[in-house]
Order: sequence, then structure tokens, then C-alpha cells
Amino acid sequence: MSGATDSTTLDPVLQALQDQVRDAAARGQALCIRGAGTKDFLGGPLVGEPLDVRALRGISSYEPTELVVTVRAGTPLAELEAALAAQGQCLAFEPPRLGDPALGGGTVGGMVAAGLAGPARAAVGGVRDYVLGATLLNGRAEVLSFGGQVMKNVAGYDVSRVLAGSMGVLGVLCEVSLKVLPLAPATATLRFDLDQTAALRRVNEWSGQPLPINASAWWDGALVLRLRGAQAAVASATRRLGGEPVPEPMASAFWDGLRDQRDEFFSLAAQAVAQGATLWRCSVAATAPRLALSPDDAQLIEWGGALRWVVSRLPADQVHALAADARGHAQAWRGAAEGVARVAAPPEASLRIHRALKRAFDPAGVFNRDRLLPGL
Repeated sequence: MSGATDSTTLDPVLQALQDQVRDAAARGQALCIRGAGTKDFLGGPLVGEPLDVRALRGISSYEPTELVVTVRAGTPLAELEAALAAQGQCLAFEPPRLGDPALGGGTVGGMVAAGLAGPARAAVGGVRDYVLGATLLNGRAEVLSFGGQVMKNVAGYDVSRVLAGSMGVLGVLCEVSLKVLPLAPATATLRFDLDQTAALRRVNEWSGQPLPINASAWWDGALVLRLRGAQAAVASATRRLGGEPVPEPMASAFWDGLRDQRDEFFSLAAQAVAQGATLWRCSVAATAPRLALSPDDAQLIEWGGALRWVVSRLPADQVHALAADARGHAQAWRGAAEGVARVAAPPEASLRIHRALKRAFDPAGVFNRDRLLPGL
């Protein structure tokens, strides 16, 4: 942490945000941090006056040879990814581009605050693994800088990564430095006809072998693998694993749909949700067996078995218990179980840490009340 920044050095956009935070803290008024609004459904209810960060826009610095980009939090995700693609680079964790693609698929700040990653998560890591540094506007209207713009920065606590997945309860992300990676030289997608039990067993066996498996997905009797890496490694793995090769245009459309939650499974899930079901996002042990759900409940499995999307009408406490038995947790993504049943209560030790962080960064409780957990 490098400490607070003098407000006289800040641009008018950031000064205006500071003024709004000071005023809200003085009045005891809650603020709801808003970018593109693509993740309004995620977490607890939206509480307070809107704090619009979209004017914090633009790439501050980009060094392709250093594999580092620094970007303001209100920048549309599509704008950042286009700049990276022009240099043959990418965000390897594939953040979901939720909402209307024509509007840019959310903002960079929302990407970090939500901490969501796409199909490659199990192979390459999550959002927090790529956050090198961040600038934060806290509840005292102070602008704080954490981390840096290099891949090895060990000075002080790694607060910048704590912000990933914090849902904005600690403050307003103003700017973030991210590690980027080159696009892979080769990609191939293979399809296998397997039931869920066989697919879980097979993908867990393969994950322990030196194979360039970048992503996996199982649904409705089909396991799909994406291989990614050096040309020779992908070609060798393709010959070794067998399966049915999927043509690249079709494969790209599938993985993009899965990443952005626009795939056929999610379309069918939306129809079920409209009829009273709930779409659950279950993060469990990759080696956990098939969840003991009702026979009619649909499942889509990603991340080598570690992420299981479930469409179910089971009571929320039963789904939470099933996920806990699988050494994980469940989150009501959309549907009837939203609200208090969205997530199970974390252990008291974890709650104490969350509360201590909230008091340190936002003592007046200005930002995003109840978005991450009730009472925070």
C-alpha cells in the first residue's frame, strides 16, 4: 500500500466521486456503485443512491512486452479486450461478458469486483491471480493505491487481490493493473459421448496428466474439451485422447456462449426459472461425485468437475447441504431462491475477517450494503 493520494492531484471525475462519498458519509446515506449494471442480479439487493463510475474510462498504460495493462474501472470490458487482441494478447481467465454484447459486456471494475471467470478458470486461475495492483476510493473519500504494475510485488499486504470478488463493499475501484497473456498458438475442441459419472471420472484422470486441457464442459450426455497451447502439444493430445473434433467456428461459438452464459443450457435454465425453478452455481471439489439431485434437475459441469450449474426446484437449504457435502458451496444465481437463501452463512471466523475489513475501509458502511453478505 502506498497510502492516500492528495485530492489536488486527481482529475475532476475522481474529485466528483470523492465529493459524493464525503456527502453520503456525512448523511449516513448508502451508495450503490454502478458501472454498466450487467451484474445487478449478483449478490444481495441494490441499496442506496447510485454512484456511477462509467466516467472513469480509458487505458492508462499498456506495455505489451511486459504483459501488463493498467485500466480505469469504468472502461467497457470489450474495449479492453479489443486493445489486447490487437497485440495478440488476452485476459486468460475469460471474464463473462454479461448483458448486451453491443454495450461492451460490463466494465473492468465490475469484472474485478464480481471476481467471475469463464471456462478456462481451472487451467489458468481466476481474476485475483491476474490483479497486480489497484487504486481504491474508500469510505473516508481517500484514494488508496495497492500493489504495483509488475508481476512480482511483495511489499505489504496483497490488498489489491482482496478486492477481487469483494462486490464493492470495501470501496470504489478506480483503476486496476492486470497481468495479460499471449494468445495461444493452437486450439482444438473434442467431443465425447459420456454420461455424467463417466465424464467426471475421465476428466479427473486427464487432469492429472501432462495434457494441454484448457477448459471442459459436460451437459446432456456430452463431454467437450478444449485443448490450448503449443502446436505440437495440442496435436499430440488430440491424437492421444481421440473423441470427435469440433470445427473451429462451431467450437468458438460454443465456448463464447458458455463464457457469457448465453449457451443453450442457460437459455433453457431461464425458461425454467420463469416457471419457478432456481439456477444454482455450485462450487465443489472437482472429484466430488454426481450431486444427489432430483432426476429432472438439469446440470452443466465446468472446470473439470469443480463448477456445477444446477436447475432445480429443491428447497434452498437442501441444495446448500448437497454442495457442503461435496466440499463446496452453492449460490442461487437466478430464480426463486434469490434473497436470503442466495448463499449459506459463512463460518463465524470468516465473518469476523469480513467485518474487520469493512470497518477498516468503509467505517460508515457507505458502499454496497448487503451485496456480498447480509450485514456487510
